Amino acid sequence: MNSLKLPTSTGALERYTLAGTPLPDARPAAPFNRIVLSAAHVVADPFADVEPSEGGRIDWDRTLEYRRYLAGLGLGIAEAMDTAQRGMGLNWKDSLQLIRRTRAELSDSPVPVFNGCGTDHLDPASVTSLDAVVSAYLEQVDAIQTAGGRLILMASRALARVARTPADYVSVYRRVLAHVDQPVILHWLGDMFDPALTGYWGTDDLSAARDIALDVMTESAAKVEGIKVSLLDKQREIDMRRLLPAGVKMYTGDDFNYPELIAGDEQGYSHALLGIFDAIAPAASAALGELAAGRRERFLEILAPTVPLSRHIFRAPTRFYKTGIVFLAWLNGHQPNMTMLAGHQAMRPLPYFVDLFRLADAAGLLRQPELAVMRMKTFLAVHGVTQD
Repeated sequence: MNSLKLPTSTGALERYTLAGTPLPDARPAAPFNRIVLSAAHVVADPFADVEPSEGGRIDWDRTLEYRRYLAGLGLGIAEAMDTAQRGMGLNWKDSLQLIRRTRAELSDSPVPVFNGCGTDHLDPASVTSLDAVVSAYLEQVDAIQTAGGRLILMASRALARVARTPADYVSVYRRVLAHVDQPVILHWLGDMFDPALTGYWGTDDLSAARDIALDVMTESAAKVEGIKVSLLDKQREIDMRRLLPAGVKMYTGDDFNYPELIAGDEQGYSHALLGIFDAIAPAASAALGELAAGRRERFLEILAPTVPLSRHIFRAPTRFYKTGIVFLAWLNGHQPNMTMLAGHQAMRPLPYFVDLFRLADAAGLLRQPELAVMRMKTFLAVHGVTQD
């Protein structure tokens, strides 16, 4: 029987028996009718003698194996743009290597692959001019395009630090977009994901910020594929989606409200560029297959139990959500350890992991129940929780 003792909020132990039905890892029967990008995590090498403060070392084989797994479920990859990794353990040198390796690994796959392009090789505190921000962006633009990659133009901590007005943002994006070879996805990230991006687009007024981003896209519409909005505010996303220039797509980054945003309404829908799709890949693939077949209600039904899990994984402080993503990947046997770059496996308390285990079970996302129970027992034992 797949059961174990889990600690409660008081420290007492109670018996828990798995009740979920694991979703199968099934290839989609037909193409999706939404563009889908998963912000995939990297697997760290636990044997590397590298201090967490120095980032760590990537286990390349298992990192690429996981991307192959996601692609096999029909999910595209948003490579090296994960906000819980870039600048928090994953540096630009390794990001570029990751971009090149993933391109080679998925060269025979039909799924889309876009790549994070930013300014994270700069120390924001050392930046004193907009020219320096533009030069940094263009260094990464050139490197990724030389590798044959498509771009996600990530929000810049350096730009947020040095810009003084909305016009500064418009100027920087205008100059950078003029150099891109193919249309890019812009990235508007809320400060719940990265406090250094507070006041992005030159204002704390989110409606005014939206209008500035729209100005950037309208001015350079031929260079913009779409925009990813990560504000965890579904109505703001919907409002902006209805104002986008013709041909520009909305990519939801809302890990709290993604089912209804992807399903859409009578005036449109959002495509997906989500961190949570890394963790809920089987459910995402199955649901998107139903949506493509015209079964909207079944799409929503499959994803409904994943929403409490996602909201838990992305709870504040949201920037540490990848700890939950990697924990679930470990429980599911996708990697032999839960070591993370920069030691981020330690960035959540024990009750967080216990609740994640329960919620993953309820969502049918413990793909090998016996393995998940065994690993959860091991994890609990490290925290002094015995099963006697």
